[in-house]
Amino acid sequence: MNTIKLSDVTMKQTADSFSLSFKEKIELAKLLDKLGVSVIELEGIENARIDSLRIKSIAAAVNGSTVAVPVQLTQESPAQVWAALQGAKSPRLQVPGAVSAVQMEYLYHKKPEAMQKAIADTVAACKALCADVEFLADDATRADPAFLAATLKAAIAAGATTVTVCDTAGSMLPAEFAAFIKGLYGAVPELKDVHVGVSCCNALAMADACAIAAVGEGVTELKAAAFPFDTASIAALAKLLSARGDSFGVGTSVQITQLSRIMDRICQICQAGKTKGTALTAAQTETGIYLTAHDDMAAVVKVAEQLGYDLSEDDSVKVYDAFSRIAAKKEQVSSKELDAIIASAALQVPPTYKLDAFVITSGNTISSTAHIRLMKNDRLMEGVSMGDGPIDAAFVAIESITGCHYELDDFQLQAVTEGRGAMGQTVVKLRSGGKVYSGKGISTDIVAAGIHAYLSALNKIVYEEEEA
Repeated sequence: MNTIKLSDVTMKQTADSFSLSFKEKIELAKLLDKLGVSVIELEGIENARIDSLRIKSIAAAVNGSTVAVPVQLTQESPAQVWAALQGAKSPRLQVPGAVSAVQMEYLYHKKPEAMQKAIADTVAACKALCADVEFLADDATRADPAFLAATLKAAIAAGATTVTVCDTAGSMLPAEFAAFIKGLYGAVPELKDVHVGVSCCNALAMADACAIAAVGEGVTELKAAAFPFDTASIAALAKLLSARGDSFGVGTSVQITQLSRIMDRICQICQAGKTKGTALTAAQTETGIYLTAHDDMAAVVKVAEQLGYDLSEDDSVKVYDAFSRIAAKKEQVSSKELDAIIASAALQVPPTYKLDAFVITSGNTISSTAHIRLMKNDRLMEGVSMGDGPIDAAFVAIESITGCHYELDDFQLQAVTEGRGAMGQTVVKLRSGGKVYSGKGISTDIVAAGIHAYLSALNKIVYEEEEA
């Protein structure tokens, strides 16, 4: 029985639809890997520093699935993407290129001959770096048949091991799409020697049916999403192939017994991303990493790196000293406790922004609002904002004052003393330029503690940006 590869495009899809945090993307990749999808597709590189770190982190977190990243049709792009992806256990470079006249002219500004040459040259450059190279023929169903066949042949000759044709318009019915795939196999005999994939738009709510119809014509890879907007569904295809795959003599590597539970978790992550837009949107999950007094400085620094920190040599010593004092008093130190240690010990800087005053209005029948006053270089600055709760409103007000928005990577709150006047400790982690900065605040007022923690992390970012 042949295995149909299910290639998940959720992260590519969400890039244009809603925002997922760095941590959420890593969790999503781990869930897909556990589910058993064959390929996890990531967004390409736009910001070299940030996106390279994202790709490296996800590649390191995935054990069983292939990690695929697209390159641009330039000489520099394959090497840049490969530098970030090469640590993956099973890497794949993707070469997307338009094959319809409309997309070639308006998206790539290339004539057919130039487009075909750029595709072949880029595939060859990728093949020199990576054994697994995929060519994606965008808008293939609206391409000139002769040009499409010639381009597929050129891509295979250049080293493509997988060729994917994309029904970008989504205008075909299942029988029509099956006939289209059958025609391609006839026009391009070389397709018998490579994996052939399809990507179907769901404009007519036929993406799943078209994908299954393509399997009947010999296709071995299907692009779909765990949280689909306008494409086929991983869950639907996995169920269809599990129930009726024997009709085609095929199966999948997806763990059907875990499908429902993992899909529910992925849906939670993506639904949170759809409603994102406020400051307080960080995931509140524990990593499950623990340290003990037996761990040396190298082990502590390694865990800090896994949490997203880039500690200097001096800060590494300070963090390890603080860790050692705490580890001597307890059996284990969790990753969240290490966050608090780093917030207290690392990168202590002169405060650029200081809290002058704040007023919070909140209730069960009104939206929360925050009026924040900050001091910067003896200049009073203030902002008023609404938010999803008092802490979120305060963070949004600070953003309006500073004119800067940073991804909130995590927000932690815990009591450090008992009783009615208990002190609350908060740790805020902000991400900027691919690095994580944490700040800690302590107060009997949890909103005040959150504001102080946010400002502490913010001041570290501002300090480094001014020093750079």
